[in-house]
Amino acid sequence: MKHLKTMQCIDDVAGSGSIRRSAERLSITPSALTRRIQDFEAELGTPVFERMPQGMRLNAAGELLLRHIRAQLSDFERLRSQIADLSGVRRGHVTIATSQAFAHDLIPHEIAIYRAQHSLVSFSVLVRDHFHAVEAVAAFEADVALVIAPPPAPEFQPLLVIHQPLCALMSKDHPLAAARTLRLRECLEYPIAMPGPSLAIRHLLQGAIVRAALPVNTVVESDSFEVLRSYAGGEQVISFQIRAGIPQGNSNLVAREIDHRDMPLTQLVLGQLRGRSLSVAASKFVDQISGSLHTRYGAGG
Repeated sequence: MKHLKTMQCIDDVAGSGSIRRSAERLSITPSALTRRIQDFEAELGTPVFERMPQGMRLNAAGELLLRHIRAQLSDFERLRSQIADLSGVRRGHVTIATSQAFAHDLIPHEIAIYRAQHSLVSFSVLVRDHFHAVEAVAAFEADVALVIAPPPAPEFQPLLVIHQPLCALMSKDHPLAAARTLRLRECLEYPIAMPGPSLAIRHLLQGAIVRAALPVNTVVESDSFEVLRSYAGGEQVISFQIRAGIPQGNSNLVAREIDHRDMPLTQLVLGQLRGRSLSVAASKFVDQISGSLHTRYGAGG
């Protein structure tokens, strides 16, 4: 347990890059935190940090150590969760890395359902693009990730894959709102509120636009889906989102699928680090959200 606390300190300093900031968060003095790290380095037989004028940075040995620390902390959290389940009281903490598309509606909704039954389980939600969400899982910063079109990564194990259509979002009085499905060229005849370059949907869209050799009148570009939805609801413009990322209950917006000839179905993936054993709390949350997504959208979309 002594080493576990020291490992938590090293993990925090690695993230903050500062003894002072970490000491404040950990409620100990900077000198006590420094001594704890130095004692650990002496026992390990090598420094793990480079001491620099602008702060602390892990060296090569420290990078190896950090991965070990996060694996140990994850295993300990899983152990605590299993012990709590023996007494019939589910405890624990679950960290989810998710695409911005699901941070506004889907993830909060699922957390609320889970905590209604297991109020002693807490959550952290890391909003990341698809690349950095997979990185967070690989670095033990997140238990699971829910992302659109994740990049190929051998360490990322899909637990559920849902195929999703891309939809055009527009106000209910837009000229195209009465259509059932739309061709991409029809959408691009109107001003576009374009997802920003950090969003996976932008790359999918860009490929389709290039293949079709169509001009685009982008009047607003944003990395915030909330901004894009608000703008599409208030002016005669079109934005884009996958079906599962569209919040429920917005009476001012309508969503119309893009014809699959122009925009093939894309993957919504729930995944974890390959070979990692999740805590009971995280496993149960995975089961819940997998069931919800399958019920709503089906494994084949």
